[in-house]
Amino acid sequence: MNLVLLGAPGSGKGTQAELISKKYGWPHISTGEIFRNIKAGKSSLAEAVKGYIDRGQLVPDSITVDIVEQRISESDCERGFLLDGFPRSIYQAEILGVSLGRRGMGIDCVLYLALSDEAIIRRLEARRVCPGCGRDYNLVTQPPKENGKCDACGTQVARRVDDNIKIIRERLDVYRKETQPLVDYYIKKKVLSEIDASKTIEEVSVSVKEFIDLKCDVHRT
Repeated sequence: MNLVLLGAPGSGKGTQAELISKKYGWPHISTGEIFRNIKAGKSSLAEAVKGYIDRGQLVPDSITVDIVEQRISESDCERGFLLDGFPRSIYQAEILGVSLGRRGMGIDCVLYLALSDEAIIRRLEARRVCPGCGRDYNLVTQPPKENGKCDACGTQVARRVDDNIKIIRERLDVYRKETQPLVDYYIKKKVLSEIDASKTIEEVSVSVKEFIDLKCDVHRT
């Protein structure tokens, strides 16, 4: 089963993607995580990616598409995969469709995590990340268990560079312009279902599971 998660920054895509991947065994392909790993390097690509991310801009299609195509061609994606952060435009969606079509595949299900701009801003201002291991937290919805330290490695969590209010608003503007049209695109293809992302992580997870099981005809073994 090939699944796409859509939603603005802060809508909970990463959290739900991890839960889906764990439950159904599909690899979680996060372009955000891939770019952050590249950004940590010292190559010319790393410098370019760092510039785009720190300014709240989307990484160009020429870079993003190549990286995603390479990833979904790996053997662990043969039985299905979960895309988080891609596609971000109709152009990317069309390229993805062509690429999958060459392999006799397609996108089976799309989940759209819907959340208001006000709720998104509140969440992103409270978001933190562990500089040590990269684990994500939210001081409101998913805080560290002890004194702002990472549950996994004990490193003090910190705000991400791109989570200040100016860049948050810029990212939302980019999202509404570039990514929101994908909702209509996938509605027309009759593969999209909207999920209310304002609920708790557990409540959203239940809705996600119901969608996958009922609409995508997935059966747990």
